[in-house]
Amino acid sequence: MAIPHGSNETSYLLPPNSEDWGGHGIPDFVYGQKELVPEGIQWPRSGPSLPDTLPLSRFDSALCLAWRQRMELGLFRYCLGELQTQTLPGAVGFVAQLNVERGVQRRSPQNIRSVRQAFDPEQFNFNQIRPGEVLFRLHREPDLPSAALQQDDILVVINVSPLEWGHVLLVPEPTRGLPQRLLPGALQAGVEAVLLSSHPGFRVGFNSLGGLASVNHLHLHGYYLAHRLPVEGAPSKPLDPGGHLHLLQDLPAPGFLFYTSGPGPDLEALISRVCRATDYLADHEIAHNLFVTRGAPPGKTSSSSALTGVRVILWARKSSFGIKEGEAFNVALCELAGHLPVKTSQDFSSLTEAAALAVIRDCLLPPAQAGEVQAALVALIAKEEQ
Repeated sequence: MAIPHGSNETSYLLPPNSEDWGGHGIPDFVYGQKELVPEGIQWPRSGPSLPDTLPLSRFDSALCLAWRQRMELGLFRYCLGELQTQTLPGAVGFVAQLNVERGVQRRSPQNIRSVRQAFDPEQFNFNQIRPGEVLFRLHREPDLPSAALQQDDILVVINVSPLEWGHVLLVPEPTRGLPQRLLPGALQAGVEAVLLSSHPGFRVGFNSLGGLASVNHLHLHGYYLAHRLPVEGAPSKPLDPGGHLHLLQDLPAPGFLFYTSGPGPDLEALISRVCRATDYLADHEIAHNLFVTRGAPPGKTSSSSALTGVRVILWARKSSFGIKEGEAFNVALCELAGHLPVKTSQDFSSLTEAAALAVIRDCLLPPAQAGEVQAALVALIAKEEQ
C-alpha cells in the first residue's frame, strides 16, 4: 500500500493495535529536486541542537515522528535516553558519548571472513525484521537528475540498537539479497538523505565487511548527532590535477575526501568516483568505512567553516572480524569521523584524546600499504578523467 506524495505525516505512524502492523503496508516518502538543499544549513551559534529543536524538513519530521513512535512502542532493544556526552580536551575535538546499552545488547556480529563474502540467506538479514521496524520507503521523483543511477527504492528501517537519536538503516530492496558491498544507488540515497535533512548533524555512513559491518546484507547507517565533528571542516590537499580526490590531513585519521556542492551532474560524478574506489578496495580485500556529512569544500578550511556542500570521506583500514573486547570503543564509520560511542562508564570518565587516537591508529593500514592504496585510487581517478 503506497501512501501518496503529500500525505499527512501521521501516515508514517503504525496503527495502535500491533496485530494490524503486518497489513499496514510501507508508506512511500516521495521527494523531488526542490527538497534537496545543498546550502544554507548551518550550526546555530547557541551550540548543540537536538533534531526537534531546529526547524525540521519534511524528511526530518517524517523520520523523527515515526522513529519516536517506535521507541514508545518498545520496538528497540533498549530505550535510548539523552546520552552523557563530552568533547575530549585536545586539538581533534572528539565527541565521546556513553552508550552502555548498545555495548551490551546489540546483536552479535555474523561470522565474516572476507570483505567479498557472499550473501547468506541462512544468516540474519533484513527480510526477517518485524513489520513495524520499517518507517517508510524513499522514492525519488522522475524529475531528479542522476536517473542513470536509479535502482530499487530504499527502505528506511530503525536500528534496534541505536547509537543516537533517529538512528536508522537505509536498505535497498531486501529481497534482492545484496551483500554488504556499496552500490551507486545506495550511496546516492545516502547523500540525498543528508540533503533532505535540514539538521546539520544528520549523517550517513557505510561499514564494509571487515570494517565492522555486523550484517552481510547491504545497508547504510543514518543518524542525528547534535555536535560538530572534526571531518566537517578538516583541511585537505588535492591528490589529482582535477581536484576530484583529496586527502584529509588532520586527525582523527587520514582519509580520502570527495565533495559535491549539490544535486546534478556533480553529484552523479562523485557517486561514480566513490564507488569505483570502494570497488577497488573490496576487490583487493581491503576493509573500509565511509562517512557522509554536510561540510566545507576541500582545501584550507577549519572546524568552524561554513557547510556549503556534502563531504564523503572514505577510509581504507585493517580488516577486523568480530567485536574487539577490552577497547573503550570499536573503530568504524562514526569513530573515524570523530564520534566515539563508549561502552563503559569507567572508560568514558578516563578516556583521553591520546588514548582514542591510539585505538584508531591501531586500525589503520601500515604506511606502505596506505601509500599503495593512495596511488591506486589516484590512478583510477585519472583514468576516469581521460
